[in-house]
Amino acid sequence: MERTQSPATPAPATPALRTPAPAGTGFHALPVLRVDRLTETAVAITLGVPEALAATFAHRPGQHIAVRHRLGTPGAGADAGTATGTGTGEEIRRSYSICRPPGSAPPGTLRIVVKQLGPGGFGEYAVTRLAAGDTLEAGPPKGSFTLADRPGAHHVLIGGGSGITPLLSMAAAALDGDPRCKVSLVYANRTARSTLLAEEVADLKDRHTGRFFVLHVLSGEERESEVLSGRVDAAKLPRLLAGLGAEPRDARTHFYLCGPWGLVESADEVLRELGAAPSRVRRELFTTDPADQSMAIREDTAAGDGGGARVTARLHGRSTEAEMTPQDPSLLAAVLRHRPETPYSCRDGLCGSCRARVVDGEVVLARRHALTQEEQDAGYTLPCQARPVSDHVGLDFDA
Repeated sequence: MERTQSPATPAPATPALRTPAPAGTGFHALPVLRVDRLTETAVAITLGVPEALAATFAHRPGQHIAVRHRLGTPGAGADAGTATGTGTGEEIRRSYSICRPPGSAPPGTLRIVVKQLGPGGFGEYAVTRLAAGDTLEAGPPKGSFTLADRPGAHHVLIGGGSGITPLLSMAAAALDGDPRCKVSLVYANRTARSTLLAEEVADLKDRHTGRFFVLHVLSGEERESEVLSGRVDAAKLPRLLAGLGAEPRDARTHFYLCGPWGLVESADEVLRELGAAPSRVRRELFTTDPADQSMAIREDTAAGDGGGARVTARLHGRSTEAEMTPQDPSLLAAVLRHRPETPYSCRDGLCGSCRARVVDGEVVLARRHALTQEEQDAGYTLPCQARPVSDHVGLDFDA
């Protein structure tokens, strides 16, 4: 567990902190222009962005949007659970990376990739029922998992499964925007058939021969090389990096890790052991470690039950007072009762949609995957994973 206190003085700006996208006031209904099937369980969804919302949805490669959806709505088409406020079922939110296709994306559009992970939920709906002409509600882009601003750098991308979605955007942006850079990709999947966006990765490689290098590693199929078969683990990753000419100690080499917990954690540990500076390793998780449940904030005895603590939340220029109850699992739960437009998505500390700065009091934070160390040092927290330690906590969602 880690505590966050309000800084005694305003923290100085630091280049490592994210540059926020233009602030939005909530969710916006966007038309579905295309739904393209990628695999049996995944689709690419192209959304239209009206000119009036162009600034709201301006984004940096690697950022994500939250999609709001209502389960259990009867009917089909645009009226079937498209989260337009007419549904009667449970509201869910999911975050999806904006996935730019190689080349120039059509103006006034953005694209996400949605994979069905099991029965029910938004993934099943998107894969089996969503169609062009429907509508989805999406929030403004967020996230600090973006490219390092280092001209001539070697960008090394390590991803698994759906982790390719932000990595492909970052690769395309780096290669198109910096003719001196080099990009390498280690892409782990179970089988060739289940590999997302394989053709687009190949197209980007063909467009940038000699600058974009790709290693596909399959855990469920035998490949021509032993190093390309099986899982990407601590024993295999150094060999893959050597094959790409990626030297972790080289200050010009920057690493980007995205995918399931096991892959990201293992790669992060290996890179640090090989001498990669933490400032040159950026990461984004799509899942948490099942054992991480033991760190749940509900079980943190240092924070008590939080009952009676006052919370002042500043959001969209307006401050609101809320009171924690023993039943509230987090600061976010207390704030949502009074400000339902408060941004959030995963509630697992992964997406960073609810990121806020602690301007008064002290909180204890469990999972903090979506925060960089610089953000934590500057007083930022994730309200979905935070509970109060002091009697009063001030949160600034606009910071």
